[in-house]
Amino acid sequence: MARMKFLCDAERCIECNGCVTACKSEHDIPWGVNRRRVVTLNDGVPGEKSISVACMHCSDAPCMAVCPVDCFYKTSEGVVLHDKDLCIGCGYCFYACPFGAPQFPQDGAFGLRGKMDKCTFCAGGPEADNSEAEYKKYGRNRLAEGKLPACAEMCSTKALLGGDADVIRQALAAGKVDEPVISTAPVILGVGKRFFNAFDRDVNLEVVKVYSSPYATHMRYAVAN
Repeated sequence: MARMKFLCDAERCIECNGCVTACKSEHDIPWGVNRRRVVTLNDGVPGEKSISVACMHCSDAPCMAVCPVDCFYKTSEGVVLHDKDLCIGCGYCFYACPFGAPQFPQDGAFGLRGKMDKCTFCAGGPEADNSEAEYKKYGRNRLAEGKLPACAEMCSTKALLGGDADVIRQALAAGKVDEPVISTAPVILGVGKRFFNAFDRDVNLEVVKVYSSPYATHMRYAVAN
C-alpha cells in the first residue's frame, strides 16, 4: 500500500510561492488560512534557503494524540485527515504540531477559533468523494481523481515532491528526479510536469484516461494485456 508523503528540497526551492497559490486556488481557501506556506531561513544573509511547509501527514501524528474529540483519522494511504463536524476548535492540535499545520479562521471575538483547517494532501474528507459537501468543507479531492496534490504539480523547480514515499525515495536515490524510475507501488507519481512509472516490474502500459488541469496533463495507466 502506498504511503503518501511530502518532501521539499531547500536547495531547489526559489521562494516563488507557486505551491501556496496553487493550494489556495484549487481549494478556494478562505482569507487568513494558509494550508501551505514558504518559510525562508537566514533571510537576506549568505546561505539563505527556503522550504515549503504544510501538514507532513506524520506516521505517528501528534495532532491525533492530543485531540480530545478524536476528529483526526488516517486513510489507508497514510494521509492524516480530520472531521470538521467533530472539531470543537480547542487548538490543542495547533500547539502539538511541530509544523504549524492546523489553521483557524481567526475571525470574531478573542478566543473564537472556529473549525480547524489544514492540508488534506488533496484527499478531501469523510464525505463522499468529490461531493459538494466535501468540496465545501475540505476542498477538491484530487486523489480520488487519480491526481496528485496541486502544490507538488505546480512546483516549477521540482523542489516540492508529493506522492508515494517509496517512489520519491527511489527517485532521489537514483538521482533521476526528471526521469522515469521503477517503484514498488502500482500508482503514478507526477512531480511538476513529469511522471514516474510506479510499477515493481517491467510491464507494458497503456493510457486509459487523460485528465487536464491548468498546471499539467495527467494520465491514468493500466497494464496492457
